[in-house]
Amino acid sequence: MIEPSLWGVPITLLFLYFIFYSFLGWCMETTYCSVLERRFVIRGFLLGPLCPIYGVGALLMILPLSFFKDNLVVFYIVATVTLSAWEYFVGWFLEVTTHVKYWDYSHFKFNIKGRITLWVCLWWGVLAYFAVFYVHPATERLFGRIPKSWQLMLAAVLFAVLMADTVTTIRKLALTARLMARLEEAKEELQLRAREELRERAEDAREAREEALEHLNDRYNDLLAKAERYSRRFRDRYSGMESRQWSRALSSIKERGAELKAKIRGAR
Repeated sequence: MIEPSLWGVPITLLFLYFIFYSFLGWCMETTYCSVLERRFVIRGFLLGPLCPIYGVGALLMILPLSFFKDNLVVFYIVATVTLSAWEYFVGWFLEVTTHVKYWDYSHFKFNIKGRITLWVCLWWGVLAYFAVFYVHPATERLFGRIPKSWQLMLAAVLFAVLMADTVTTIRKLALTARLMARLEEAKEELQLRAREELRERAEDAREAREEALEHLNDRYNDLLAKAERYSRRFRDRYSGMESRQWSRALSSIKERGAELKAKIRGAR
């Protein structure tokens, strides 16, 4: 049976390239963000050490962009535009599906909706040059030494692990989004009931109103604790994450997270 291929590269090998470059991207971004924030920052949504955005970006570099290798100017322009468009798409897709912005270039000049910015786009072209002309030839030689049967087994194992990690991450993202939506609703309901309590002064109903307000407050705190717990991994990895739709909920979650960290440091 002939294995399917893309641009002359077997699917199995393409997947192994994807995993390898996702890992390299994770190393690069983790190192950069750790130096920038002066603390060890693990990047990426997945539990494992992979950043799929770099894996896909690398495949875009080594497959279609390889046709422009003979003209470096055209290569650089096409690489810059293609990879910038990919970064913009990922940022847009995450914002639409999770209502959260995980990175924001708005504080840089020449940015487009904070999803991409000029200086990062220009570096994509440089990165593509080194990937296509230097990194990938060595990667091809490395994987070329692995027997075909071992490639298939390795790809099967990595695919299973990746799928399990992806499903777990998507589930946690969905739960986090749902909790933030409920937290936002609970916050509004609590504030509305508190305003009503200030307006209503009838003593005969005060005890019932106070009990209802206490119940709402307990429900809100319970939701806040759950939302903080489920979103902790994403907040630790993307400290600048923001949300227009759930700005108040996310702000409360961050405040609770900061309080918990302060208590832990105080206990030590």
